[in-house]
Amino acid sequence: MKTQQHLPRGFTLVEIMVVTVIIGLLAALAVPAFNKVRQAARQRAITNNLRQIASAAQQYMLEHGAPTVGYSDIVGTTTDRFISLIATAAQEDYTTLVIHNSDTQVSITSPVITVTYNF
Repeated sequence: MKTQQHLPRGFTLVEIMVVTVIIGLLAALAVPAFNKVRQAARQRAITNNLRQIASAAQQYMLEHGAPTVGYSDIVGTTTDRFISLIATAAQEDYTTLVIHNSDTQVSITSPVITVTYNF
C-alpha cells in the first residue's frame, strides 16, 4: 500500500515578497494622487468661504452704505450678522480680512495654501 505524501500548504517567502512589493508600488502611486485631490478640495473649500464672505460684504456695504467691511461686521451669531460661522479647511484665518468697496478680489493665506477669489 502506498502512503500519500502531504505537501506543505501555504505561500513561499518569494510569493509573499512579490505581493508586498506590488502593494508597495500601488501605494507609492496612490499617495501623490491622494494629496493632489486633498489640496484641490481644500482650495475649493476656501474659495467657497471667500465667495460667501465677498457676497456678505457686498450686501453689508449696500445696506449700510459703508466703503469697507471687516470680518467682525458680517460674521457672528447675532441676528444682524450675514454669516453665522466660517469653517476653516487649511488653518486659514479670516478674522483680519477687510474688504473695500473698490476691491475686485479677496485673498487668504494660511500655512498650507494661498487662495484668491475674484468677484
